[in-house]
Amino acid sequence: MSTLNPSKTERIDVRASSAVKQLLQEAARSCHKNVSEFLLDAGVTAANQALADRRHFVLNDDQWQAFQHALDRPVQAKPRLKKLLGEQGVLD
Repeated sequence: MSTLNPSKTERIDVRASSAVKQLLQEAARSCHKNVSEFLLDAGVTAANQALADRRHFVLNDDQWQAFQHALDRPVQAKPRLKKLLGEQGVLD
């Protein structure tokens, strides 16, 4: 959350059941945070994860050129990766 503006001028109101409130309070205490800090940290983490696989990316010219260069590079053999992917997984 440190990458966001530390100035807190907005409110977020949330309604929850008594059981959910108690759960959040207990979880916040276990992290040595108040409920607001706990919810904001968890919410920002969840928001970042939800947006991580966006299909639309905005790149400036230099970033676009670097991206194109990476796509145009020849494929490199990865024998250890090939071996790993050829093995059975623990859930197979």
